[in-house]
Amino acid sequence: MKRRLLDATLAALVAGLLAVPMLGFRLVDSATGLSLSGRPELVAWAAALVFAGRLGLGFLRPAFAALSLPALPAPPGNLRSIAGWALTLFALVLPFLPFADRNLVDKATLVLIYVMLGWGLNIVVGLAGLLDLGFVAFYAVGAYSYALLSQTFGLSFWVCLPLAGLLSASFGIALGFPVLRLRGDYLAIVTLGFGEIIRVILQNWQNVTGGPNGISGIERPSLFGLSFKMVPPEGHQTFAGFFGLDFSADHRVIFLYFLILALALLTNLFTLRIRRLPIGRAWEALREDEIACRSLGINPTLVKLSAFAIGAMFAGFAGSFFATRQGFISPESFTFIESAVILAIVVLGGMGSQIGIVLAALLLIGLPEWFRELQQFRMLAFGGAMVLIMLWKPSGLLSNREPTIRLGGRA
Repeated sequence: MKRRLLDATLAALVAGLLAVPMLGFRLVDSATGLSLSGRPELVAWAAALVFAGRLGLGFLRPAFAALSLPALPAPPGNLRSIAGWALTLFALVLPFLPFADRNLVDKATLVLIYVMLGWGLNIVVGLAGLLDLGFVAFYAVGAYSYALLSQTFGLSFWVCLPLAGLLSASFGIALGFPVLRLRGDYLAIVTLGFGEIIRVILQNWQNVTGGPNGISGIERPSLFGLSFKMVPPEGHQTFAGFFGLDFSADHRVIFLYFLILALALLTNLFTLRIRRLPIGRAWEALREDEIACRSLGINPTLVKLSAFAIGAMFAGFAGSFFATRQGFISPESFTFIESAVILAIVVLGGMGSQIGIVLAALLLIGLPEWFRELQQFRMLAFGGAMVLIMLWKPSGLLSNREPTIRLGGRA
């Protein structure tokens, strides 16, 4: 009993010290100006709640130790395949459902952007086992590449899209070379630094990137030359006029939705196919044991560089779409928190699991978007979800995958 009381008291003391700068003060606006006022009652409540919670956990810990959380059975492969096809079919008909309005389609578009980013990072983290905390840098390179190429040379979206992917892939190779000998935490630190370097360059290179003001007026994509504007550019025709429809801003929203859906499905198809090729099997072998890879004659240098380059390429595609969808980009859209969100989607869904990433994106991106009141609790939800996943299913929600190849009819 004394030990539990001491433990709870120490926890309450720490909570009180942390609550002083966060809850203990507030600014009061008066006739003489702003003044600082204390709120000791909130600090006391925080300490009391932590004391009660810690003491309660101390008494309940023996009961929790006797219990074991049930392990979720792995869904069979055919069920995952059916679920994947069902989700694809639902995504294809979503804009035409009776309850689907412009707001819903726009939010679904945002979820698909993060699904595509998650599938791109899954190549680096889930398949190759390389922890990347700066993945947002490639996302930013793709967005700024599209914006600058479009505005400087007047190129269309369909020309800028592959160019942005190639530029992002080149940045992935540039990142891959310095980290060839690094593993684990050291690799994560270097990639984190790389992401911050890109953000600082974007923020300070004002002559090219616009600095904190960003780039506005980014050209929207067209469908085979058909513009989605009310008044088309000279020499072009509108989408609505070509098909004899009344002009509606929803046409552009639906077109952007199907565009990112097509890009995401191509990313998924590419990943599923490349996993069965020698390079895909080399990624998974590298993830399991790099020393064994070297002994088998696999070149880890080329394997790592290919993983970084291909993952970065898909991030560049997603960045290009983000830029054309928003019409405006700035360095504030590519902070470290974006990398953390994408990595959380990969870890929560299950590293290496394609459909798991879709499920995680719906939970971490879709729910806060559909329920705006949850926005301010997003980071709390991230932390809670990670804790529960580590306790309940450490390898992710849908971490079990079908074997890459089958030998002699055996799994």
